Amino acid sequence: MKFIREQVEDVQYITEGTDEKKSLYICGTFAQANIGNRNRRFYPLPVLENEVSRYIRESIQTNRAVGELNHPDGPNINLDRACILIKEMRRDGNNFIGKAKVTSTPSGQVVAGLISDGLQLGVSTRALGSLKLREDGLNEVQNDLRLIAVDVVSDPSAPGAYVNSLMENRDWVFDAASGSWRAQEIIQEHKKIIRRSTLNEIEKRGLKLFEQYLRAI
Repeated sequence: MKFIREQVEDVQYITEGTDEKKSLYICGTFAQANIGNRNRRFYPLPVLENEVSRYIRESIQTNRAVGELNHPDGPNINLDRACILIKEMRRDGNNFIGKAKVTSTPSGQVVAGLISDGLQLGVSTRALGSLKLREDGLNEVQNDLRLIAVDVVSDPSAPGAYVNSLMENRDWVFDAASGSWRAQEIIQEHKKIIRRSTLNEIEKRGLKLFEQYLRAI
């Protein structure tokens, strides 16, 4: 599965609550279907709607839909970087409108401070899925799409080349043993080393490979 991200810059900030305790929210269009976006990707409405419904059910409704500050380097969630908690996502035509609460975590406080100082932030959906090239040159997202998170980014209007070169050239597989996503080429490289090794060499290299494997989490 490819690691795919879409950036959105048209979001708004709202404050809710009493004078004693106010909460800051980021609201706007978090995802769009049935349109070719600037990353040359196309999300069919049934595919996106089905996955957003799963995300709402499994993550938002259970208060586990956290987003991170700025670009993470993989699909796994890093709670020490959490800055928002997604509270709502709903369909409006071909758009999916979201509402995220800025958390009281250190990263959330950074986001709140930047917003207070006037910086225009944006959001970026983080997902895994297969792509199929269409005749019109767009890459159509397939029905194995899995939404991972919605993150806060500082450069939503930047070209997508950075994300493409860093992340989309990798395939990711889910490791049930660790409960995390791993880059497939790391696993394949370890398998090649093991196949080329004698039993004694495997014993000597085992610890080193295991340490590299843990660092890839």
